Amino acid sequence: MILSDFDLWNYIRNKRLVIEPFREDVVRENGLDLRLGKQIARMKKSSRILDVHDDYNIAEFYELEEAESFVINPGEHMLLHTIEYIKLPLDLMGFVNLRSSYARVGLSIPPTIIDANFEGQLTIELIGGEFPVRLHAGDRFIHVVFARLSSPVEKPYSGRYQGQRGVKLPSFKG
Repeated sequence: MILSDFDLWNYIRNKRLVIEPFREDVVRENGLDLRLGKQIARMKKSSRILDVHDDYNIAEFYELEEAESFVINPGEHMLLHTIEYIKLPLDLMGFVNLRSSYARVGLSIPPTIIDANFEGQLTIELIGGEFPVRLHAGDRFIHVVFARLSSPVEKPYSGRYQGQRGVKLPSFKG
């Protein structure tokens, strides 16, 4: 079942769903709007092969930046993060979507799920459209729809991205 704003407020008030820093305007009709952080990682074009079984040099494939605003170019791929640090309980998961105004200018994100028990700032991949677009830190950028699971998970998320802050580069180990 997808949670309404009424359900979300109950989870938030009871501290079962934690959002820090919290602003009331992030709670929407059927989800939360989260804001864009200041750090990004641009994927570099390279003919070098990244071996997913040997990710010791993964940072060589990214250029980290920090700014109040940045431009995503046509077809460019980058990682960005949310300002909000969230913590999900054992009976909720989230579907991450790009807010429609950003999709209408050609930007896109791949399907992204937030697992039950995840906590941290979200790292999201963003793909540029047909023309350059300037984005600004602090703007509501993604919309997360939460679904209540049929029962609490028996194996809560505790993976390598637990507790992440800022942009977290991919890791294939573990």
